[in-house]
Amino acid sequence: MGRESFWATDPDELLKVGKRFRLDEQPTDTTPGFDGDKAAGEAALAEGAAVLAQLQERLFAAGAAGDSRSVLLVLQAMDTAGKGGIVTHVIGQMNPDGVRYSGFKKPTEEELSHDFLWRVWRQVPAAGQVGVFDRSHYEDVLIGRVRQLARPDEIERRYDAINAFEKELTAGGTTIVKVMLHLGKDEQKARLADRLERPDKHWKYNPGDVDERLLWDHYQAAYQLVFERTSTPDAPWFVVPADRKWYARLAVQHLLIRALEDLDLDWPVPDYDIEVEKARLAGS
Repeated sequence: MGRESFWATDPDELLKVGKRFRLDEQPTDTTPGFDGDKAAGEAALAEGAAVLAQLQERLFAAGAAGDSRSVLLVLQAMDTAGKGGIVTHVIGQMNPDGVRYSGFKKPTEEELSHDFLWRVWRQVPAAGQVGVFDRSHYEDVLIGRVRQLARPDEIERRYDAINAFEKELTAGGTTIVKVMLHLGKDEQKARLADRLERPDKHWKYNPGDVDERLLWDHYQAAYQLVFERTSTPDAPWFVVPADRKWYARLAVQHLLIRALEDLDLDWPVPDYDIEVEKARLAGS
């Protein structure tokens, strides 16, 4: 069974943020483009892992041969939406030598002494790499707005700075895949409760998660502004329903596969004579 046969409809356009997009109108428990159940989704994810790994290997090889292109996955979400699961179950299936993972936490004093994009530029993927931003520069217009960590005029400046930053990246050969994992408020509550019930998950619970949860509507409004201001033709946003973890992983895997397929990569042509090297090796 081919990978695409798992999908009833190509999810790209179903998940992409359009001009009239409203986050508050998007369900969080659906599986756009996929008609199967969890078992079918997990089978599709397993099959797609081999496809993704080979495409990434081609990108890595192309980078070693001088190709300047790269791919950057930007992951944003409310707490417990499943970013870690994406990293484990999707990114974890690729060769780590060709992956650059960056998890952006609270800025350090040094980082705060520079423009907000300073630390982000330092983590962009090199040629041939798949970069992963687990949270990203968008924190500076999300929590920055909701928690009023910057003046309103500075937040407005940041939207334009982000667009310029991403335009420069894409012009340099980086394909940007921006994903917001859209989790339902009730589902988040259930996941937080599960963390409190299980000793093996206590370490993942943070009392501050409830503080952020109390600002849920403010964050939803901040995300809406992000989509309106920064979903561009070269770097569109994709909003993935995240109540079903298996679907979110499958959808992100599909988006990465499509991004890599669109690069139309071939294996690099060797700069040596293969037959000569076979003869030399045989005689060694």
